[in-house]
Amino acid sequence: MAHEENLSIGVFIDGGYFAKIDEGLAKKNLGKVNVKGLFQYIPEMIGREFGIDRKLLYITEAHYYRGRYRASDADTRHLLYEERQFEDTLIENDIIFHYKHLRPNPSGGVIEKGVDTWFALDTYEMTLYRQFDYVVLISGDADHEMLARKLKALKTHTILLTWDPANTGSTSRFLSEEVCTHIDMMRQAGKEPDLMKKVTIQK
Repeated sequence: MAHEENLSIGVFIDGGYFAKIDEGLAKKNLGKVNVKGLFQYIPEMIGREFGIDRKLLYITEAHYYRGRYRASDADTRHLLYEERQFEDTLIENDIIFHYKHLRPNPSGGVIEKGVDTWFALDTYEMTLYRQFDYVVLISGDADHEMLARKLKALKTHTILLTWDPANTGSTSRFLSEEVCTHIDMMRQAGKEPDLMKKVTIQK
């Protein structure tokens, strides 16, 4: 039976994982993620995968979660301009960003704490109240395995979108097995010759 009503997509991005994608692309001299291109591809991919007219699919909400340095620390590391540039990209694509300060690590340096929990709680709560038809998780973290299970209990089709250009094995097998659908962007690129041109951009 053909779908005739609009269908909503919620996209939730693990910022730490997203940074690894860009790092992997850079190592392969493939530029960086074209966020606009990726967000155009997601509804196209869902429509093709499930036989739905692309015109009926809309990303109605998108969120990005990451730990980051305090302003003074970012300035010392010359990261402020780079961070603002990336925030501009998020804003231009209607992605709501959520940050927690990195915390001192007793063994040295800094560590991201609480972001995965925040990501999971927000994703579940928003899915419950917004009633997305599809939820796309851009992550590879095993900590989100139970989130995927809970989303399925809400009868929401949960899609894991992973991308490991440097082949680092950064995607948890337990997470990929728990979701309804797993889209591996490197495998998709093997099937779609023009895909990388759509979803990457040279720095």
